[in-house]
Formats: sequence, structure tokens, C-alpha cells
Amino acid sequence: MAMDDEMKAALARGRAEAPFAARRLLRAAPDAVLATVADGQPFASLVTPAVTGDLSFLLWLSRLSAHTRHLADEPRCSLMVAGEAATANPQTRPRVTVTGLAALVPETEVPALKARWLARHPYATLYADLPDFTLWRIEPKEGHYVGGFAMAHRLPASTLLPDADAVAAIAAAEAGIITHVNADHAEACEAIATGLLGGSGDGWRLIAVDVDGCDIAAGETVLRLAFDAPVADADGVRRALILAARAGREGRRPGA
Repeated sequence: MAMDDEMKAALARGRAEAPFAARRLLRAAPDAVLATVADGQPFASLVTPAVTGDLSFLLWLSRLSAHTRHLADEPRCSLMVAGEAATANPQTRPRVTVTGLAALVPETEVPALKARWLARHPYATLYADLPDFTLWRIEPKEGHYVGGFAMAHRLPASTLLPDADAVAAIAAAEAGIITHVNADHAEACEAIATGLLGGSGDGWRLIAVDVDGCDIAAGETVLRLAFDAPVADADGVRRALILAARAGREGRRPGA
């Protein structure tokens, strides 16, 4: 009976933690598998998304690519990202599949969102201005998170997406946070990047902040700092960065 209770408690914890765990995995992914449909036939391809604060996915796609033509004809699609396997069994890899609808980003929104995508993929400046590329956004409708072998959770958008008020608060404060940290706390960025996230060298700077974490970059290398829990406002970001910088200087995870 005690084992049953322990199992039930573990399953309940898994359900409660799944939305945040799924978002952490999605926001950290440098690439994803995009599934589209053409004439009823599924088609999978490699893409490089950037994730906005509200968990929309940005894709900078060439009109020459098959998947771009597919999305223009049929906006229903899915994205899958996967983490590292805990054992030799690939089924232990945590992964998330998100289903959603794709749409071209309106021209008025392209400059800011393209800058966000390029911040996540700085190597792409070599081709980002080619005329055949356009910016697409996928809005999640549902997620399916697998934390490992036999650990699956269905996540409707109401559960998967971050708190809208927190998203708005962080978005309003993001530019000021980035400017302040890079101007006055460059050493903290370096401590987080090199002491905590496995980066090397110098020149690290904060490039993006959201409710679940932040991106830190140097040159073409972008590292993801996932917060220990979602934050609700700029003060939450400040506390999370202070803890991360302190842990980075000591070479340990925050809270460890």
C-alpha cells in the first residue's frame, strides 16, 4: 500500500512539474523537427526555432523549402524537440511534441521578431537578408511531454503556456533588464556562462529574458539559463540572476 501511495505521489509530482519541464526543454532547443502535411502525406524536416516569451515559435524559412510551401497550404503542423538520454536507451530522452497553427508574421512585427530569432541563431546573419526568406510563427495548441520512459503527459495550451500576466510583465521589463545587466553586471553574465553553463572565453552578454529563464551569448554561441521556477516580474528575474551568478562563481547549480 505504501508503494502505491509513493507511486501516486510521484505521478502527481510529474503531472504538476510537466508544464514547466516541457517549456524548459522547448526554450533551450537549438533545433527541432517540424512535421507538415502535403496532399495528406506527412513530411518531417529539421528547423531552427526561437521561442518568444508567450511560447510562440519563430521560424525563418526559405520559400524554396518544401516545408514552407506545405505550411502555406496547410497551417496545421507540429514541432518536436528532445533532450539528452539518461541511459543507453533512447526512450529515456525527455521530449516534447507541440501541435499548432503556423502563420506568416505581419510585416509590422517582423523587425522585432526577426531580431529575436537572430539573437538565438547569430550564425544565420550570413543568409538572414536573402529575399526568399520569411518569418513564420507557430502558436501552440497542445503539447505532449515525455519526461522519460513511461512518463508521458498531455498538456493542453491552458496548462502548457506560461502565465499571461507574468509574460506581459517580463516583456515590459526585458529591454531595461538586458541593458542594466550588460552595462553594470557583465561579470555576472560571465560567471553564469562559464561557471554554470559550461561556456568558455569572455564577452558574454544577456540577450533575452522570459518567465522561465534567459539566453546568454558570446559570438555565435548561445547558452540557456533555465530558472529553478517561473518568475512573475522583474524582481523575480533579478533574484534568479543573483542566485545563478553566485552559483556560477562557486561552480554549482543554484540551490545545490
